[in-house]
Amino acid sequence: MTRGRFITLEGMDGAGKTTHLDWLRARLEARGMPLIVTREPGGTPLGEALRQLLLDSHDTRNPETEALLMFAARREHLAQVITPALEAGQWVLCDRFTDATYAYQAGGSGMDWHRVAELERWVQGPLQPDLTLYFDVDPEIGQARTRQVRAPDRFEREQQAFYERVRAAYLRRASEHPHRIKVIDAARPIPEIQITLEKIILTI
Repeated sequence: MTRGRFITLEGMDGAGKTTHLDWLRARLEARGMPLIVTREPGGTPLGEALRQLLLDSHDTRNPETEALLMFAARREHLAQVITPALEAGQWVLCDRFTDATYAYQAGGSGMDWHRVAELERWVQGPLQPDLTLYFDVDPEIGQARTRQVRAPDRFEREQQAFYERVRAAYLRRASEHPHRIKVIDAARPIPEIQITLEKIILTI
């Protein structure tokens, strides 16, 4: 059986990930691709419980503690959802994955970059997404969009400088993995972005 494809979507809140994920899901299903959609943190009962703890808490915590919780949820997610789906020939669309840990815990909160890499190797082994779509947007635009639709979670309450560091970390990851991570200007109109996405998914 042919292995499925693993596609992740990354970007700060307000970059339009949810909108584009829904569009990608519809396009892939129209092509007859067997598909599951999931998210991080989340995707399993344990992951969803940790998601609530991580996003809803008003407490500040050590970024290494956050990263360990993220990778604990990720290990379960891989074991219970992602790897079995890929081995069964399904495509997996995931809203955030390990690039987000580099961006938020290392870039935003200051955790050592190499510590994240050690956890990545331990938890994932050689597994990486086949394609990562990074929706890049100026933090001010992203935060303004988010405030229009919902109350901010704990990460969304961070200051502007935090999000500048998050964006820089995402762009660093993209420069380190250009074959996998495609940077998409998320400030463009949605129809233009969808044309770009269509061209990208036709190549995988």
